[in-house]
Amino acid sequence: MEEIAAPIPPAELTVTSPEQMRQLGRRLAKLLRAGDLVLLSGELGAGKTTLTRGLGEGLGVRGAVTSPTFVIARVHPSLGDGPPLVHVDAYRLGGGLDEMEDLDLDVSLPESVIVVEWGEGKVEELTDDRLHVVIHRAVGDTTDEVRHVTLTGIGERWAAVDLSVLSA
Repeated sequence: MEEIAAPIPPAELTVTSPEQMRQLGRRLAKLLRAGDLVLLSGELGAGKTTLTRGLGEGLGVRGAVTSPTFVIARVHPSLGDGPPLVHVDAYRLGGGLDEMEDLDLDVSLPESVIVVEWGEGKVEELTDDRLHVVIHRAVGDTTDEVRHVTLTGIGERWAAVDLSVLSA
């Protein structure tokens, strides 16, 4: 009988400013490698693109990381020997995997780090291994910069990764 691995406990962090969100992205970049899929979920303005900007800095990629809402996907080549960052905004993609397949992410995945904003329910079929990052913020008319971030590693790739190091 096959032994089922215990679920990996998620890491829970509190971020109190956009700069801290970028720093979290830079720290997370150190844990990422080619072939990783990162799903980002959260309200508009939660900090998904700010986190991705930090990832880009940490991965040492070329180009300003901005929201790819209107272009759907943007590739940032590595300035060194690391993997390129493929930044996808799936907000406008309603058709799920069919529309995502048009982006050929499965071709890019083995050699890239792919970050998908609004990807929940749309890209999980690309790989059994992924990191799901959920950013919660106060909703409504608020200037509150506090964000609660939950990182959950899914699959064998993340089984041995200690995500708690990110709360440093």
